Amino acid sequence: MDLIQQGYGSSSSDGEDSRKPAKIAKTSNSVQVNVAPDISLEDPNYARHIYTNPTDTTLTVNLSYDSMLQPVNGPANPFAPTEMQVRKNVWTGHVEENMFSDHDFRTQQQSYAAFGFAKDPSILTVANSGQSGAGIDGTGFVGDVEKAKLMDGATIWDKVPKNLRNNQNQRKRQTRGDASVLEGENAYRGPWATYVGEGIGEKSGPTEEEREKHEKDTQVYQEEKAKKEESSKGPKPIAAGSETSKFHGKDEYDYMGRTYMHVPLDLDVNLRGEAGSQECFVPKRLLHTYTGHTKGVSAIRLFPKSGHLLLSGSMDSKVKLWDVYHERRVLRTFMGHSKAVRDVAFNNDGTKFMSASYDRNMKLWDTETGQCISTFTTKKIPYVVKFNPDEDKQNVFLAGCSDHKIYQFDINSGEVIQEYDQHLGPVNSITFVDDNRRFVTTSDDKSLRAWEYDIPVVIKYIAEPDMHSMPAVALSPNQKWLACQSLDNQIFVYGAKDRFRQNRKKLFSGHMIAGYACQPSFSPDGRYLSSGDSDGNLWIWDWKTCKVHKKFKAHNEVLIDCAWHPHETSLVATASWDSTIKLWN
Repeated sequence: MDLIQQGYGSSSSDGEDSRKPAKIAKTSNSVQVNVAPDISLEDPNYARHIYTNPTDTTLTVNLSYDSMLQPVNGPANPFAPTEMQVRKNVWTGHVEENMFSDHDFRTQQQSYAAFGFAKDPSILTVANSGQSGAGIDGTGFVGDVEKAKLMDGATIWDKVPKNLRNNQNQRKRQTRGDASVLEGENAYRGPWATYVGEGIGEKSGPTEEEREKHEKDTQVYQEEKAKKEESSKGPKPIAAGSETSKFHGKDEYDYMGRTYMHVPLDLDVNLRGEAGSQECFVPKRLLHTYTGHTKGVSAIRLFPKSGHLLLSGSMDSKVKLWDVYHERRVLRTFMGHSKAVRDVAFNNDGTKFMSASYDRNMKLWDTETGQCISTFTTKKIPYVVKFNPDEDKQNVFLAGCSDHKIYQFDINSGEVIQEYDQHLGPVNSITFVDDNRRFVTTSDDKSLRAWEYDIPVVIKYIAEPDMHSMPAVALSPNQKWLACQSLDNQIFVYGAKDRFRQNRKKLFSGHMIAGYACQPSFSPDGRYLSSGDSDGNLWIWDWKTCKVHKKFKAHNEVLIDCAWHPHETSLVATASWDSTIKLWN
């Protein structure tokens, strides 16, 4: 009954006469209860407003207890349970609606930009409260005279004196000039006259003296920079024709007039026999260590067929020829590159060899005399060089370069006679297969491509999503398989015939070579596959079972290359970045 006595606002309205007094309900105790109190219709939005005026004596909406106890100034409720409790009407806090017209904002912005002052909201508050203020005296303050004028909706822009409306800092345009004058101070500008101070159409830049001084300073700086670069660089590039070689032996010819090119006959091994005819075994002991390079060795190659000489290319920009038997010493040093040697390759009879260097040059050397026959370049870094194994094509070699191309050179003419351009990365290896009618290349683009010789069209393209780059490839003695060193620490085997399919039964793993192009090598009889790793270990796998047959520490740093002797049963040469070459037996 108490709730009925307090009264509630009715949600229904009478369409016929909405201003009729509310009906009065009578109770048994003769108490009059106003069931539907009158609602103020002056402001329709007022019924939805939760704030009340402290001077109001009648409420037209049902307010909660917290709303009725809100303070007059500020949204905080002093009677809240805790100080941190703040009334929220949105998820992020309290929002009060307000309206500021875009026209009024832009007017005040222009007023402030032009005169340095704008409408001060506090002045309106002073005007509304009836207090006195300041006057407009040219400084932008509003006084008693202007208070009433500001109340009628006028802005401060309208009340600015005329002497302040012309901005003292306003830009001035140049005069149109005289139409009869083409050049000079009073030259005709017409409607294209610019603002004063912009300098459009006028000479700009340094004076002649300043320009000469700047040129002299630049020249001096360039000379000093060139001197520093020359001093910081290593050896200067060696000009073509200035290559040299040095023989390190006692006598270049023996008593019969033969050089070191002659295959020795005073050995227990027949070096002129057929390679792979003997059964091979795993090496067990260190036989000899070659020391002569000052930096890491990047590639080694045994002399073709006989294997009585060993050729090595090093990062010290030199190529050395070593004796495998007898004294096991360096025989000749070839000096013609200015940067590290990347690869070396013999021709079929070993009388000549190619060297590829990071100085972007490929040089053809005479193995016996040490003379540099010719120099080839593509202005790109060659990563691999390979002679065509055919006897009638010994004047042709291929070079894989950093510009994603394979170049086919003719030694006789010194020109590029063919280009193979399909790879998307630097070419790392070139391997001739299928009786030298085709060759296979690998690249940093993580693909393997097979080509027909002298035809720049890919006949087989192998690239899987899970493949890694394969920078080193070895051909099996029977020329049926390709062992590809993958940078995911595995050696994959692909067929070297027509289809070039992967042999998934052959997978050699266990070693760690990620980031290094460690060259794999087959034993002459094909029973073993060997490879170095990043820790200087030599790994030897059994070809049939793919199991690790032996692993031993061979070098202190990366073992980058290894080669089995074609006639010895267990002679293996290893090259490392510790600048040494070792023979194991």
